[in-house]
Amino acid sequence: MKPIPYGTQSINEDDVAAVVEALHADFLTQGPRVAEFEKLVAAYLGVKHAIAVNSGTAALHLACMAIGLKPGQKIITTPITFVASANAARYCGAEVDFVDIDRNTRCLSADLLEQRLSSVPAGTYSAIVAVDFGGYAADWERLREIADRHKLYLIEDACHALGGGFRDSTGRHHQCASCSFADIAVLSFHPVKHVTTGEGGMILTNDDSIRDSALLFRTHGITKDAHLLRENHGAWYYEMQDLGYNYRITDIQCALGISQFGRLDQGNKRRNEIATRYDEAFRGLPIVVQEVSANRDPAYHLYVIETERRDELYSFLKSHAIHAQVHYVPVNMMPYYKDRGSHPESTPQALGYYQRCLSLPMFPALTEEQQDYVIGKIKEFFTK
Repeated sequence: MKPIPYGTQSINEDDVAAVVEALHADFLTQGPRVAEFEKLVAAYLGVKHAIAVNSGTAALHLACMAIGLKPGQKIITTPITFVASANAARYCGAEVDFVDIDRNTRCLSADLLEQRLSSVPAGTYSAIVAVDFGGYAADWERLREIADRHKLYLIEDACHALGGGFRDSTGRHHQCASCSFADIAVLSFHPVKHVTTGEGGMILTNDDSIRDSALLFRTHGITKDAHLLRENHGAWYYEMQDLGYNYRITDIQCALGISQFGRLDQGNKRRNEIATRYDEAFRGLPIVVQEVSANRDPAYHLYVIETERRDELYSFLKSHAIHAQVHYVPVNMMPYYKDRGSHPESTPQALGYYQRCLSLPMFPALTEEQQDYVIGKIKEFFTK
C-alpha cells in the first residue's frame, strides 16, 4: 500500500488549466482574480466583506491589527489550536492567556471562559479568539453573548471549517466564517484545507471599518483611494498612512482557489462519508470519537480519535505506511509561551486530550480501499 497521509491536497486538470490561464494573463498579482475569489467566498458565506491574503496566519495578524490590538492588552484563546491563533496577538505586542477546552467538542469552553472573565477586573481582556476545531463549530451564539457582556471583540478562527455550519437556539442555520456572531472570521487555504491556493488566507467581516483597516495593512499601509488621501498630487499619487505589511495574494493563487471552490461542497460531502465510515467501524473498540451534536454540521478538516495507547498506535500505523498526526501539542506547552508564564496544568482537559489524540487520514481523495486498510490496521492493533 502506498503511504497514506493524514491530509493532502486534491488537484485536478481544471485546477492546472486555471493556473496556466492566469500565467498567460496580464496580471500575476493584484489583478482581477483576487477580487473574483473574494466575491465568490463572500457570496457563499453570506458575509459583506472578504479580503484575501497570503496565509491564514496573515489573516489572523491583520484581524488583530484591524481591531487595534496593541501592547498592554490581552486576548484569550484555546490551547488546542495551531500556534498562529495565539501568535497573531503577540505580533501586535499583546499578551495571550489560555482557557481550557470543552471535553466533548474540543473547542474553547464557554463555561470556563465565563468563569475566567468573571474572575478578573473589567478591561483585562480585549478579544476572544475561538477556533472551529477540526471543522466543528464552536458555540458562537454563547460566545457572542459573553463577548458583548464583557465588551470584547470576537474573532472566529475558521481555518478548519470552510463549508461547515451550525444552528442557533432558534434553529436558524449559520455558515462557519459567516460572521453571524463573530466580528471577524479568518480562513486558511493551505494545501490540507478544504480549498487550497497553495498558501493563502482570508479575512471575513461585516464591519466596514475592519475591512478598511485590513485592506490598508495588507499592502504596506498604502492607499490610493482618493477619499482617504490626506493630500492628492494627481492620479498617480499614493500614501503610506500606517505601518503595514506585504500580505498580498497573487492572481495565480486565486485562480487555483476559484477552481477549487467549485468542488468545496462535493469535498465536504465526501469528508462526511469518510467520518461516518470511521464512526461505524470503531464501535466497540477502546477509542473515543468526537460526538457530533444535532445542531452541528462539521466540515471534518480532521478526524481525531482518542486512545490511551496513542503513542503505540501512532508507531504501529507508521510502520504500516499510515501517517497519522497529532493535532495539537497545546500552545501553552510551547517553550515560548511557558517562558511567558503559561502553565499547561491550568488547562487539564487540553493536556489530557493531547495525551490521547490522533488524527487519522481525512481528505476527499481518500479511497474506500485506503480507508478500509486504515480501519483494518486499527482493528488489528486493538485485537492483537
